[in-house]
Amino acid sequence: MVKPHADRRIAGFTLLEVLVAIAVLALLSMLLYGAFSGMKRSKEGVERINDRQREGRMAMARMVRELQMAFLSAHEPVPPTRPIQKTVFKGASGIPGDRIDFAAFAHRRLDRDARESDQCELSYYLGSNPEKPGVVDLLRRESATIDLDFEHGGRVDVLATDVDLFDVAFLEPLTIQWLETWDSTQATGQLGRLPLQVRLTLVLNGGKRSSRGRAQSPIRLVTKVTLPIQRALTFATQ
Repeated sequence: MVKPHADRRIAGFTLLEVLVAIAVLALLSMLLYGAFSGMKRSKEGVERINDRQREGRMAMARMVRELQMAFLSAHEPVPPTRPIQKTVFKGASGIPGDRIDFAAFAHRRLDRDARESDQCELSYYLGSNPEKPGVVDLLRRESATIDLDFEHGGRVDVLATDVDLFDVAFLEPLTIQWLETWDSTQATGQLGRLPLQVRLTLVLNGGKRSSRGRAQSPIRLVTKVTLPIQRALTFATQ
């Protein structure tokens, strides 16, 4: 009996099948990479927004705390013809944002032998970022020495970066109206008086991405601060 001829062909994949398999594998890899890349971008975007919101809230909380310690003093030096220091509360509108200068019991003495008290000069205003042209930051100036130049001196720190708007308004206790400016040093302003409240508006760039494009909506924070010390200090005057 003659045995049938054995099939000597070796089983395997054709070139076309290999190419199709490689194409499918590449497509799956691209889909997986796109999914993981999108998840990573979403996570980074949420973390960035949370960081920006935390930055804004911390800046607002510090300004609220220090504004609550604002004061004016009616005390005069001896002799009164030689003034060496002057407490003020002044707010002005300007470009790129508003500015506020005031005296407060907000200084922290960090050195043991420093001849400093809790009194200080404070300023909040917007200034250009030296490392990023076109970007402005919210700055805080503090001077442990109260003098006649209430807009300069001391140390300047950054409270918040990349600020779009810093607006300050003052509640006049006599008329119960919000004013854009305040000046406790001028008779034509609010001589020797503090506002009943201060309204702070801080807008930061870099919020959530808009649904109608790739632009990012800003982060807007608004709060009102009541100033407890309404009258100038006169406990050592006659």
